[in-house]
Amino acid sequence: MSNQDETPENPLRKELPEEVPAAPGPAAAPTEVTSADEPRLTGRQRLVKGLWPPRVSRAQLIVALLLFGLGFGLAVQVASNSDNDSALRGARQEDLVRILDELDDRTQRLEDEKEGLEKQREELENSSDQAEEARKQTAERERQLGILAGTVAAQGPGITMTIDDTKGTVEADMLLDAIQELRAAGAEAIQVNGVRVVASTYLTDSGKSVSVDGNKITAPYRFKVIGKPQDLEPALNIPGGVVQTLEKEQATVVVERSDKIVVDALRAAERPDYARSSSQ
Repeated sequence: MSNQDETPENPLRKELPEEVPAAPGPAAAPTEVTSADEPRLTGRQRLVKGLWPPRVSRAQLIVALLLFGLGFGLAVQVASNSDNDSALRGARQEDLVRILDELDDRTQRLEDEKEGLEKQREELENSSDQAEEARKQTAERERQLGILAGTVAAQGPGITMTIDDTKGTVEADMLLDAIQELRAAGAEAIQVNGVRVVASTYLTDSGKSVSVDGNKITAPYRFKVIGKPQDLEPALNIPGGVVQTLEKEQATVVVERSDKIVVDALRAAERPDYARSSSQ
């Protein structure tokens, strides 16, 4: 075949680039390019570059200030001690003896002051205890006097005596004898039909009844007495005593012992007109 049969070369192929660009797609990650002219950093330079400029937080700043203050205080203390030590090392023997004497005297004064304060504390504690004990004794004495005066209620072991006078023959002097006999036997509090019996109590006849301190009472007469039952009951039942006298007047007498007798009738406290305490 001749050369004419060959396909003629396409002139457009000479204008095409030798490499065809790739189809568009996701962008590739940029590649870090390091200039060959940039100098390499040493280890010390990298350390300085990492520390400066400093990045200080508030907490780190506070800690730094505290550490600075602590260090300054320690330095001052050490300097002060050094000055004192230097002064003592340079002092004469007489000065050192005088300093020791002054320290001993000061220590002794402090010890004496301590002992004095401890003694004052003990005195205050004792006086406080004595005052408390005095208050307790005063309160107990007031209670006892109140029971005797009839201004406070009382309770305790004792007896009850009931006198039933159906004939109306019981008179005031018979009841008064019973009260006196009970007092002699150790009665500490007595109440008759709701009337408190005290040292100044008086009884009078009022028709076929009896009046106690001006308060009219009627039979049956009921005595509530606080005291030792083993002493009170025998005192009423002695031969020729209160019980036999009342029975001769055809009255019925019943005496009963009890572990708890309540005397709750009260008398108003009376202020004397002329008598005064001798301590005033």
